[in-house]
Amino acid sequence: MKNLLYVIKLIRPLNTITAGVAMVIASSILSGFEDLTNVTYTILVVMAYTAGANSLNDAVDYFTDTVNRPDRPIPMGMVSRGVAITISFLLFLSGTLLALKLNRDAVFIGVIIAMPIMVVYNTHLKGKPLIGNIAVSMVIAISFLFCGAAHQNFGPMWLPAVLSFGLTLLREIVKDVADLEGDLSVGLATYPILAGVHKSRKLILFICFLVGLLASYPFLHGIYGLWYGIIVLIGVEIPIIIVVVLFVNNPGILSAKQSSKILKFSSIMGLIAIYAGSQL
Repeated sequence: MKNLLYVIKLIRPLNTITAGVAMVIASSILSGFEDLTNVTYTILVVMAYTAGANSLNDAVDYFTDTVNRPDRPIPMGMVSRGVAITISFLLFLSGTLLALKLNRDAVFIGVIIAMPIMVVYNTHLKGKPLIGNIAVSMVIAISFLFCGAAHQNFGPMWLPAVLSFGLTLLREIVKDVADLEGDLSVGLATYPILAGVHKSRKLILFICFLVGLLASYPFLHGIYGLWYGIIVLIGVEIPIIIVVVLFVNNPGILSAKQSSKILKFSSIMGLIAIYAGSQL
């Protein structure tokens, strides 16, 4: 039973569930669950791919995790790398088989574009300065376009795709600052390692500015109404201001760890704001 709990931890259930919730909200924006079968397949594909990528990530990151995240299942010796890779393969396979139940556009976006990026990121792009960060951000953005394709309605998904790309890119660079010591110990060449913490701070602050502008645009231009503005203010704009304050006052690893948690909250709040704006 104990080993099973660590296997479950391997797929990062909170992240996986969050990805599923994001697709629930996205589907409700698009169709209001008119086609429940279609919605179910969309959610399950995204959750399977997310869980598979998380498991593969732990298998690839086992050495850096001994420094950055020693409480993960593989560094603790509770799950082997071989088991993690096998679980990842089975989850990717399951997600692909489920995706084949959807239309051709969804299959193309999910199976031909998103899944290969997930695998290539973990095996070749991880630790590459900015390229790896952009790859992860693309996958998150693509998940919304996948949902749009499954419902044959791309239009409403462009805003959450772009906003999620910006928030994820911001969080990924912040996480690289937080993981600086472990990444440096294994010879990774992330942006904070190559450019330094202070240049990374400038990039983080610049992206904060861009994401803040992007998040406010639909409200300021009347695309979405008051509820969107209120939720974005509380869930996105204020957290971004907090991240800015943290990095201005103390641009280091501690600020990065705190900011990473804040930005995870902002990602789901941004989607809730879009849902509220589209419904009210």
